Amino acid sequence: MRGETSAHLELKRLALGWAQANGFVVAATEVRVPRCGFRADVAAFAPQRRSGGADRAGTAGARTAVFECKQARADLLKDAYAEAETRRRLAELIERRRKLEELMAVHRPDLRRGETLFAEFDAWDFSALEHRTYRDVLAELAMLQTRVLRGTKFSRMFRYRCADFLYLVVEDGIFAEAEIPAGWGLLRRRGNDLEVARRPVTLDARAEQRSALLESIAIAGTRAVNRVAGLVAPVFPRDDGRD
Repeated sequence: MRGETSAHLELKRLALGWAQANGFVVAATEVRVPRCGFRADVAAFAPQRRSGGADRAGTAGARTAVFECKQARADLLKDAYAEAETRRRLAELIERRRKLEELMAVHRPDLRRGETLFAEFDAWDFSALEHRTYRDVLAELAMLQTRVLRGTKFSRMFRYRCADFLYLVVEDGIFAEAEIPAGWGLLRRRGNDLEVARRPVTLDARAEQRSALLESIAIAGTRAVNRVAGLVAPVFPRDDGRD
């Protein structure tokens, strides 16, 4: 990706190699993850083992994995906010803003826009008002709204069971143990290898989710091949993930 550091690229390369060495033989980088809408650094698919009596159709016996690579502690923490707590605080701030605006409307009738005949249906313009508490509430609201959209990545991917296994791939020594997202496995870099520092919870993703993720891996792989071949990538209707 544009602006990506060499350290982050190396973590992605190591994650790809680890995935394939551990049976996830179909893999790609920069993969849109269905349902949650985020774009994973690496996603991989392990076909079901074929035995004599096994059903060979579909992805029911397959396994999927998503890998997020973090080279620095700040990079790790920006995606690790707890979604429930963030939304609770967001609701508190919305109510706080409502009460402040009601009080300000009483004391500053001059801020009415005058767009309707009846005052109770009119809107108010607080944009030019110098009110420190109100400004602080608006600033925190904006921050939390951004956090809900972008900064709860780990908790949302776990809650939606986006893959059977979720792995965090990190440089050694950038985190405290309590900062590792709940349910995620941890692959820690040791030189040119990755070691399993913590195993992930098995999420048992639905067959439909596995199939959708496999499709996204194929799309990402096709894009990569087209770039190498100098071809213009086709427009894929489902490739709408966030960075």
